[in-house]
Amino acid sequence: MPVSPKSRSGTLDPAPQNVAALFDSPLATGLGRAGTSLQKQLLSRLKHAILEGRLPAGTRLPASRTLAEDLAISRNTVSIVYDQLAAEGFIVPHRLGTRVAQLSLDPHVAAKAARTASAATSRAKDPVATPPNAPDDPPTPLASRRIQRLPATRHAARADETPLPFTPGVPALTRFPTSTWRRTLERVMREAQPRHYHYGDPLGEPALRDAIAAHLRISRGVRCDAAQVVITEGAHEALILCVRLLTDPGDTVWMEDPGYRGAKAAFHSSDVRLQALRVDDEGVVIPDGEWDRSPPRLVYVTPSHQYPLGSVLSASRRLDLIAQARRHGAWILEDDYDSEFRHQGEPIAAMQGMVPDAPVVYVGTFSKTMFPALRLGFLILPTTLATQARDALDELLRGGHRFEQLALAEFIRSGQFARHLGRMRRLYRERQTALRNALSAHFDPAYAVIGERCGLHLTVRLDPAFPDKAIVAAAQREGIGPRALSSFALDPQPRDNGLVIGYGDTDAARIPGLIKRLAAIVAAQKVEKAEKGISLATD
Repeated sequence: MPVSPKSRSGTLDPAPQNVAALFDSPLATGLGRAGTSLQKQLLSRLKHAILEGRLPAGTRLPASRTLAEDLAISRNTVSIVYDQLAAEGFIVPHRLGTRVAQLSLDPHVAAKAARTASAATSRAKDPVATPPNAPDDPPTPLASRRIQRLPATRHAARADETPLPFTPGVPALTRFPTSTWRRTLERVMREAQPRHYHYGDPLGEPALRDAIAAHLRISRGVRCDAAQVVITEGAHEALILCVRLLTDPGDTVWMEDPGYRGAKAAFHSSDVRLQALRVDDEGVVIPDGEWDRSPPRLVYVTPSHQYPLGSVLSASRRLDLIAQARRHGAWILEDDYDSEFRHQGEPIAAMQGMVPDAPVVYVGTFSKTMFPALRLGFLILPTTLATQARDALDELLRGGHRFEQLALAEFIRSGQFARHLGRMRRLYRERQTALRNALSAHFDPAYAVIGERCGLHLTVRLDPAFPDKAIVAAAQREGIGPRALSSFALDPQPRDNGLVIGYGDTDAARIPGLIKRLAAIVAAQKVEKAEKGISLATD
């Protein structure tokens, strides 16, 4: 029997244990299987044995030569594994022997490993033995209340999925001038200097900020220069950034209802109190006295094309909103969404440019005018706010997507962007006309179409007898992707029952057939609801 050496404390340390006894199953079992090196397998098994408490703190491991002989593997492999374990702090090398380090192990993990080992031993002795009862697992920490407030469902297409026809908010992906964009991007990368591979200006590439400011002054009537432009990763990041810049915990935020789900998610992810304001044919409705009863810090609106109802905020309401916001020290967050695609008359000018120095932060995105994967949006900050927030923005943002930003700047400056918008306006007008005609020809239930003057979708209001969420679930099972109008509401009302039907990425030739199928789904849902009602009444 080998003699155990004395430790520093004078007590006898146990002799290095037999390798097979260090684990519940022999360490050598399965070593050398295809696809994983011996080194990685041994490292993983030793780590798990330590983390699960099967190799307690202070246990002296066999010498590398001994372990290599017992496992019939190279001593160099064992030495590399020991070195890695020592570098990660799992073991402590010493001339008197390598030992397992003192770690703060999770008792739940150790207890679970012990139960597993006990069950394995029991099964070896008695194949029909009942495993020991496990104590209640400790509770898993919950996500923050902010995260739990976010919508429980997500309708956006997953990676590598093709959007379903009639999905709102999807532009005509097959009609984007990819060859022109590719040549522009290649030229930018070909002419790039080494500095372009480093972080850029946190507020965005100066060339793109200048191009956006010039475009917005002409096309949207926005009062701005390049110094007020902040480039973001899409409109969603712009909204989250506005919440961080403009609100404090407990502040009140007013939002249109029904309204944009992305804005709802951005506000729910912060510690603000979200208050719903209904929308009519002239846009958001602010009840008399509401400014005094519940003064907001931030008011979110989509004035040029309300999403998803499509109304335009009237000039009188716009001016009153600006005046009241200025009087109460509130900010207006103007999301311009898809107002570039106006189908009747001239585009509606932005609210931001109606009066000088308006307390309006303007939000825009290229997800609809270019393509969603580009992930480029922007903010237009009032001059005073842009100056005040400059240092904070330098800390919060990191300049990235530099080549895409430079390519987009050239795309705008060269006139390609304006030409693309012109082509898309004509295409979307054609597809909306096809949708309206198909609804008239094939849609049997009584319905009302709203929001037809602009954008990439139509909203169809339905009688509550046709439950919109059930219709959407059935339609998606058949490969059609409208959205339930009620899902956009913070406080759903009976009149919020309907369908939001996107036509941006759906060919006009397919629309009549799709609407005919959708009408059949709607009718079937009404019958199913009636049958359920009869069954409940009978019961």
